[in-house]
Parts: sequence; structure tokens; C-alpha cells
Amino acid sequence: MADDADRRRAALERGARAEAHVAALLEAEGWRVLARNWRGAGGELDVVVSRGGALRFVEVKLRDAEDPLGLDAIGPAKRARLSRAARAFLADHPAPVEEAAFLVVLLELEPGRPLQDARITWIDDAFDAG
Repeated sequence: MADDADRRRAALERGARAEAHVAALLEAEGWRVLARNWRGAGGELDVVVSRGGALRFVEVKLRDAEDPLGLDAIGPAKRARLSRAARAFLADHPAPVEEAAFLVVLLELEPGRPLQDARITWIDDAFDAG
């Protein structure tokens, strides 16, 4: 049982580092981080950023290089939770927005390599809020 808890804790820490890495990369590109791990309406938004009138709800997925799942890891149920959370975020933060979209960031990491060496795939406007 302790092994499961340790693995879960390690996965959460690894995910938090990946989210922080992506947030820093976006800030370097001129995006402003509005929220991290924002929860609402039964969902969680990893990172929310804005630049100009654009808003992005960022979903970060860190996978080992040999793990074949990418965008497939965000199935219909996950997309529905993200969409509900995004609508709740917009309701709680009524600022003018010209465009809003989901940005999925896939990080593929070779075992034993640092996060900075991850291969990154950016998928802007990855899916509709439905």
C-alpha cells in the first residue's frame, strides 16, 4: 500500500514540475499566468494564461517517451470536465476576452533525462468546449 502512495506522490510531484516548466516557457513567450491548478465546476485547469485579448486553458501531459498516449489521454470525459472548469473560470473572472481556447502541451521524456530535455508538442485550439 505504501508503494502505491509513494508512486502516486511521485507522479503528482512530477506533474507539478512539468506544469511549472510549461508555465515558465509560456511566460518567456509573453503570456501572463493567471492561475495554476485552478479548480471549479468539478474540474481542474493546470495553467491559465493570457496575452493581449487571448486566453488559454493549458492542459499539461507528461509522458515517458515509450508511452504511446498523447492527446488520446484526454478523452471525452476529461474534455467535458475541462470545458466545465473553463466556463466556471470565465464566470469567476469576467474580463474582456477576444478569444479563448484549450492548449494541450505534451511533454515526452526519455527515462533518466531532465525535464528540460523533454520533447514538447504544443497543440493550440486542441478541442472544442462543446
